[in-house]
Amino acid sequence: MKRSLISLAVMALLGLSTGLAPLTVAAAPAAKAAKATTQLPRNAVPTHYAVSLVPDAANSSFSASVVIALDIKQASNSITLNAADLKFSAAAISAGPGKPALAASKISVDNDKQTATFEFAQPLAVGSYQLKLDYTGVIGTQAAGIFSLDYQNGGEKKRALYTQFENSEARRMIPSWDEPFYKATFALEATVPAGQMAVSNMPLASTSKLADGRELVRFATSPKMSTYLLFFGLGEFERASAVEGGTELGVVTQKGSLGQAQFALDSSVAVLKEYNDYFGVKYPLPKLDNIAAPGRSQFFSAMENWGAIFTFEAAILLDPRVATQSDKETSFLVAAHEMAHQWFGDLVTMTWWDDLWLNEGFASWMESRTTTRLHPEWNWELRAVGTREQAMGRDALVTTHPVVQHIATVEQASQAFDSITYQKGESVIRMLENYVGDDAWRAGVRSYMAKHAYGNTVSDDLWREVEKAAHKPITAIAHDFTLQPGVPMIRVADAVCKNGQTTIALTQGEFSKDRTDKKPLSWRVPVIAQTVGGAPVRALVNGKASMTLPGCGTVLVNAGQSGYYRTLYAPKAFAALTDSFAGLPAIDQLGLLSDSWSLGMAGLMPASSFLDLASKAPLDAAPQVWEQIAGSLAALHQSYEGKPEQQAALDRYARKRLAPVLARVGWTKAADEAAPVANLRETLINVLGAVGDEGVVAEARRRYAASATDKDAMPAALRRPILGVIAANADAATWDQLHAAAREEKSTMIKSELYDLLAIVKDKALAQRALELALTDEGGATEGASILNHVAGHHPDMAYDFAVGHHGQLEKKIDATSRSRYFPGLGGRSADPAMIDKLRAYAKQYLPAEAQGDTRTAIASIQYRVKLRTTRLPEIDAWLAKHG
Repeated sequence: MKRSLISLAVMALLGLSTGLAPLTVAAAPAAKAAKATTQLPRNAVPTHYAVSLVPDAANSSFSASVVIALDIKQASNSITLNAADLKFSAAAISAGPGKPALAASKISVDNDKQTATFEFAQPLAVGSYQLKLDYTGVIGTQAAGIFSLDYQNGGEKKRALYTQFENSEARRMIPSWDEPFYKATFALEATVPAGQMAVSNMPLASTSKLADGRELVRFATSPKMSTYLLFFGLGEFERASAVEGGTELGVVTQKGSLGQAQFALDSSVAVLKEYNDYFGVKYPLPKLDNIAAPGRSQFFSAMENWGAIFTFEAAILLDPRVATQSDKETSFLVAAHEMAHQWFGDLVTMTWWDDLWLNEGFASWMESRTTTRLHPEWNWELRAVGTREQAMGRDALVTTHPVVQHIATVEQASQAFDSITYQKGESVIRMLENYVGDDAWRAGVRSYMAKHAYGNTVSDDLWREVEKAAHKPITAIAHDFTLQPGVPMIRVADAVCKNGQTTIALTQGEFSKDRTDKKPLSWRVPVIAQTVGGAPVRALVNGKASMTLPGCGTVLVNAGQSGYYRTLYAPKAFAALTDSFAGLPAIDQLGLLSDSWSLGMAGLMPASSFLDLASKAPLDAAPQVWEQIAGSLAALHQSYEGKPEQQAALDRYARKRLAPVLARVGWTKAADEAAPVANLRETLINVLGAVGDEGVVAEARRRYAASATDKDAMPAALRRPILGVIAANADAATWDQLHAAAREEKSTMIKSELYDLLAIVKDKALAQRALELALTDEGGATEGASILNHVAGHHPDMAYDFAVGHHGQLEKKIDATSRSRYFPGLGGRSADPAMIDKLRAYAKQYLPAEAQGDTRTAIASIQYRVKLRTTRLPEIDAWLAKHG
């Protein structure tokens, strides 16, 4: 699953909550996955599900029956499986087709545990059986279980059906052993309206006309897989296809949108070819569709259902009227991520949610690796530093958790989809791959795939195969970084040069933003160091170490930035790097900026150290470097909220530093422009607009006004940043104009963007209007939660108070998997200490103990933000006074 693409990199730099707060559990080594918690007794194991589904989209309900082939492992007179919001009309079991059926003597449903128990009058002996269940269920309006999405197409209201089963939502459509451990085959048939397209994991096997005009569609039987990977979609769709290596690849869209899917289809072809080669195990299904759907979720943007990837339109389709370079990158990344899951997750599945990172961390790593290989013009390797920073921002708080974590409940599983699972997982893999070498790593992955195909694994299964391939021990290192939480820190003493060689002393500790009362953890850290321009030297550091580097000169530790650790230099060594900054490789410039920012804000070096480095960046520095500088200055601007004089001083500096960069890249794309420059232009317009650059605001307003008669005034590449500046600074008349445009817009993707724009307004009275709009379904049933989330960007306290005040209404607008994190995530953006008590009260009233992790994370974020404002910003003030 690809996490929601609400990317707030600026907030990540400060470790702020993004409204999608990560999981919090005790910061202790995870229990072994072999002892995974399970809600179901293991007396029975399913082998096949034959599902017959009759959806009634108009009435938001369905009827169904399922015949489950299962093996009784321990004699019992009852069978318990997962079920949620299902009503059973009949249940019977037999020893096989044609054998006498025994009706259930009692059916018990436990809504809290989401289980159904079927009791029989006589014991069921060990053996094979078929359990037939007849039942009805609900079609929801949010992305959990089987759900509907309404949208406008050609001026008509349409309704399409989709499913979303990860992590524990298959039970809302099929009574099942809804845990990743229980793999089975699936045969799905559905009774559907004539003329609509039905899509599932496997190709259609047959279509039959029924007497009432409907059609019975049957899909081919799936391979053995976990319940959360099953998919069903139904609607007025169209499909484009291509073939690669014998596999038919498709993109399915609402009618009229197929032209926006060509890049996604082309990307899928290229990615499948790459993956078939890399994994050494060919993609095993006959087809692989990507189904693009209108609407959105606060939990995810795409889902890796085997053979039928589900993706919200905004994450994969490219509408030429609005698509930007970053949209193109997102489309490719989502395809690469979800297709990687076809192996990591679908073919080989974690035994239990403890090892979710085996799915998500590896898919994220493959996504980045593949983007770098297939789109070298994007310089994607530079994004590795930002990925690491997103993880460390979370991992350095006391409320973090290990990569491999103990999951006991459905709520905890839902909260496990966080930056530790994704971004730390990816960063640790990148470090380990660098440590053993690309070829050895790939050989280990290939062996893992071949050995465990169609099965379940734990993390050690992978480490075992990589060690065999690399002939190099990595399990101990991997355990250090996955079974305990936190961020290592390498302290670098001043260098000593003698006889043409440089010696450095390294001391390993732990980087934390708020942990001061415990002994630092210990890691075996792969370190790469060099003198600038010299040959790199590798060492495994645990405790204290000394490294000798060829050449004399400025020392750079974590050269290439593959290591997952902070680097804290002695003052003299950092000063030398500051002087050498302009000549360093871009990735090391990014690493130094990130470390100086985080270490400075944590009080381990002057908070102004980042500004010292940023002041050395030349105008022609890599676009990614300027994006990071701009994002950090925007984060500082936000930190000064409520301090107008200090904020004005910071804004003056930001304008002085960034305006020449925008002048250099210009508002208009150059003929030979590198792709990353387009992203930089968008960032600079947004940030300069936020810090009050009069020229940028005026130009945005000029272009916006001219766009009514001149289509070239606001081209697709500039549309989003221009409208962002306009919306943030909107008065009532402008807000009404944007509102009218949102209501009139026919494209579901563009409509969603316009409603989000209404929510980023700085004016409090207009923000209140946006909040009230969020309670309606004007923008669609899935839009309200997003509107409120965007209001929280400028007005977190106001948004949180409004959300809690309308809790019952808003809870219906959030998919079930997001509910325990959504409300705390809004409050977690606050810098008001009073919010802490509000969050505690909310958790006490609405959340069970096991679902309060995100609340604790939100509280930790607020506490850190308050400390930053009181202890770190004065150092920034002093630097600005001196250099302003």
